[in-house]
Amino acid sequence: MALDGIRMPDGCYADGTWELKMHVTDLNRDVSLRVTGEVHIGGVMLKLVEKLDVKKDWSDHALWWEKKKTWLLKTHWTLDKYGIQADARLLFTPQHKLLRLQLPNMKHMRVKVNFSDRVFKAVSDICKTFNIRHPEELSLLRKPRDPKKKKKKLEEAEEEALELEGPLLTPGSGTIYSSPGLYSKTMTPTYDSRDGSPLSPTTAWFGDSPLSEGNPSILAVSQPITSPDILVKMYKPQSLLDKAKLNQGWLDSSRSLMEHDVKENEVLLLRFKYHSFFDLNPKYDAIRVNQLYEQAKWAILLEEIECTEEEMMMFAALQYHINKLSIMSSDNHMNNSEKEVDEVDAALSDLEITLEGGKTSNTLLLSNFYLHLRPKKLTLKGYKQYWCTFKDITISCYKSREEAHGTPAHQMNLRGCEVTPDVNISGQKFNIKLLIPVADGMNEIWLRCDAEKQYAQWMAACRLATKGKTMADSSYNLEVQNILSFLKMQHMNPDPQIIEPITIDINPECLVSPRYLKKYKNKQISARILEAHQNVAQMSLIEAKMRFIQAWQSLPEFGITHFLAKFQGGKKDELIGITYNRLIRMDSSTGDAIKTWRFSNMKQWNVNWEIKMVTVEFADEPSLAFICAEVDCKVVHEFIGGYIFLSTRAKDQNESLDEEMFYKLTSGWV
Repeated sequence: MALDGIRMPDGCYADGTWELKMHVTDLNRDVSLRVTGEVHIGGVMLKLVEKLDVKKDWSDHALWWEKKKTWLLKTHWTLDKYGIQADARLLFTPQHKLLRLQLPNMKHMRVKVNFSDRVFKAVSDICKTFNIRHPEELSLLRKPRDPKKKKKKLEEAEEEALELEGPLLTPGSGTIYSSPGLYSKTMTPTYDSRDGSPLSPTTAWFGDSPLSEGNPSILAVSQPITSPDILVKMYKPQSLLDKAKLNQGWLDSSRSLMEHDVKENEVLLLRFKYHSFFDLNPKYDAIRVNQLYEQAKWAILLEEIECTEEEMMMFAALQYHINKLSIMSSDNHMNNSEKEVDEVDAALSDLEITLEGGKTSNTLLLSNFYLHLRPKKLTLKGYKQYWCTFKDITISCYKSREEAHGTPAHQMNLRGCEVTPDVNISGQKFNIKLLIPVADGMNEIWLRCDAEKQYAQWMAACRLATKGKTMADSSYNLEVQNILSFLKMQHMNPDPQIIEPITIDINPECLVSPRYLKKYKNKQISARILEAHQNVAQMSLIEAKMRFIQAWQSLPEFGITHFLAKFQGGKKDELIGITYNRLIRMDSSTGDAIKTWRFSNMKQWNVNWEIKMVTVEFADEPSLAFICAEVDCKVVHEFIGGYIFLSTRAKDQNESLDEEMFYKLTSGWV
């Protein structure tokens, strides 16, 4: 046409074409193409590559629309269908980019991740690379900023980045286990999650000397803290509000990394997001168990979760024991990896027999029992002794045994209540705090037991009752044994003749949180750690890690993710806690539960995206509505949906990853 090439005032040319501006990130070069709205995305990329005339593999590249923050991945769509006009600026950039991941053990690794995949899919690929099962339990978190530091600086000495080699650079590109012959009995065993067959060890990819007998995978072996200075540099939340701010950084699983404005080589934290660990099996999960242990260890040392003094010494003793076994010669411990697996198999078999074994009575009788009913106004009224029965999920209290067939003086249904231990082994204090939901909030009840066994029985019964389960449930005896085991590890009365002499390798500054370092001298702490160590000294490495994780799970604050929220009708910001089975309205200064709502009683939940309000409806109580403060309500909504998904998975005993259902639940589609 005669008018071809003549540009009109609106930027278009007389032949109907217009200029599309694109920036090629690899070449740092701007390119313009004359196109029409009917051109497909694939055709645009083909024309661009032809115009560049650079010999290069462009197969991983795609177009990114900066203004709309979206990938143009549907190559059969036209520019008109995407709504792209002449004012759009597109990036022609690789989909796979380097990301610096801080793992739960605080080690950094560079991994190539698909920045166009949803975060959920990206995490799944990363976990396949690291051989971590059940990736739906993990997600990515932005690194928290210490408000005391005005400028964010990368501390290379602290981060100690490790470059992955070989196929591991691109998660999801194919199996990394291509040489079964490389499997060595001297290394931590790694098994295929599908059929249980041995795989070539991750040592071959993560170690400097892959086939070295003393060089197991750094992901499966605990890395002891080498200097107290490392703890000093780490950010420590000072209050519940600080803990809530930590959770602002969770990435939306339904969006891609580019949509989150994540840059290449940016540091993101890979963490266990949902504290509901399905089928945690040491036979298949050497890396998963170790990373869980590391996340628990750092949460305790950085005081992200509260624990008592005795519990802290128990955790320190376990940590000291794990460190010793991790650094000892492979002849003494690493060669026993298969034996450890066999022991675990035997324990699992015993557990199976226990669960299928004799029935437990549905009624618990207790004569020497003390009850404290705390009225709305705080008084100094002490405990009263009652004859009590615990039947099904209800505690009935009588003034004497003779009156047990009559009307109880007090009766409490424990479904949906909050159960908190208050235990001091050395002081022989075994209390149970119950917060029982009522119409206007929570009633506070204190139970006081006389001995460990009595406490374990009642605590186990209370925990099951909150879920609507009775003592006839197969898990009751196991729960009692777990509680007794947890208490046993806190005992501080070993034979002084067998306590190890205090050596410089114990380094208490790396084993306990700063709070207790200020309270006691290092020699005092070292002595107490060695005393506590006698209770765990006979444990194998994998058993010690599992006990550490179980003890972490037994802490009252375990699994509570805090967020700032303003409840409907409220005038100030409050805390909302989300756990695997409930929502908790909390006092922001003390952390006490004001009201609890169980997921099992939930009918539905949704979000009003215009005003950013989350509404949750329940079967037999008023609905809950709140607006999230300082965090996108999508993050809170995703936590609720994620836990609902995980509880369904556990109920169905289904190990398959239903990504689409997870995505729908956490996106508010259903």
